[in-house]
Amino acid sequence: MHICFISTEIFAWGKYGGFGRATRTIGRELSQRGIQVSAIVPRRNNQPREALLDGIRVFGFDKNELLSSKSIYAQIEADIYHSQEPSFGTFLAQQAQPHMKHIVTFRDTRTLYDWFIELRLPSRNYGQVLFNNLYEDNFYVHRAVRNASGKYGASYYVAKKAKRKYQLKEMPALLPTPVKIPQKIEKAAQPTVCFNSRWDRRKRPELFFELARSFPDVKFIALGKSQDAKREERLRSKYSDLPNLELRGFINQFESSELASILEKSWILVNTSAREGLPNSFIEAAASGCAILSTVDPDNFASLYGYHIEDNDFKTGLTNLLRDNHWQTQGQRGRAYVKDVFDEKKAIDQHIKIYQRLIS
Repeated sequence: MHICFISTEIFAWGKYGGFGRATRTIGRELSQRGIQVSAIVPRRNNQPREALLDGIRVFGFDKNELLSSKSIYAQIEADIYHSQEPSFGTFLAQQAQPHMKHIVTFRDTRTLYDWFIELRLPSRNYGQVLFNNLYEDNFYVHRAVRNASGKYGASYYVAKKAKRKYQLKEMPALLPTPVKIPQKIEKAAQPTVCFNSRWDRRKRPELFFELARSFPDVKFIALGKSQDAKREERLRSKYSDLPNLELRGFINQFESSELASILEKSWILVNTSAREGLPNSFIEAAASGCAILSTVDPDNFASLYGYHIEDNDFKTGLTNLLRDNHWQTQGQRGRAYVKDVFDEKKAIDQHIKIYQRLIS
């Protein structure tokens, strides 16, 4: 069996987002089970045109090679082409390999309003947002989605959005993102709150830093970095003097166990983003028994396993979770749910069953 992933990124070469993390994790686990895995992604920074990453043969193309990249899909000859969020690559794969199977996992389906938020709060600049929109959300992409042999959602929230957006006849089934479940966790004695996301405009990390200023007796740990180096420099300059705030920066979870260690000690994960699908950070934190404090609430994740913020009132939310160890109750509920649905072995087994059913 040969699976080819189509994604806008993979977790390497300076691009560290949710789509890439999921693609690399699933590909790595499939490879370890003896399945041949390829991936086709736009090239980033010093990424070579072809490389081996955790058993995945990764093929890269430049932005000015979008149309000519069709030849890459043709030469790979996979049994199944699996898009981790639809893009123009989904369409090219179907054109290059019309007799093979093509499936899609919706990870962050964006409506017109979502694209407006991206444009209002760009990670880099307006040009990048417009390019992403053209590559990921056009007539050919919509047609490719409707023609796919299988349609799945990484969350119920995203599946519902995808059904409306692409005018699908049926609701996409849930296909969970795999996550390792720690066997044992030991929380810090001091109240500890963490942030694990990019420091870009849409993620609004300033709200987390200001929350740290309001709770001097709570330890705050900020993970991540900005795609805009000047923006990150300004943030570090403004908030580095807070004694209860640690600006750890980016941690590569594929090369270090430091992220797992921080989540194990943390009581609460804070998400300040203006919009999200179902963030991988929610699932990873809940697996370690962290309560979720968030402005977004996909699949009622914050409501059920933490506290859902309204009107950016993080102070009330954090106070609520810290009172009478409410965070612990919510965190344990979230850990049980993630263990039941997103456990790495279960999720990979589910992927393989889908692949086997399609090619048989």
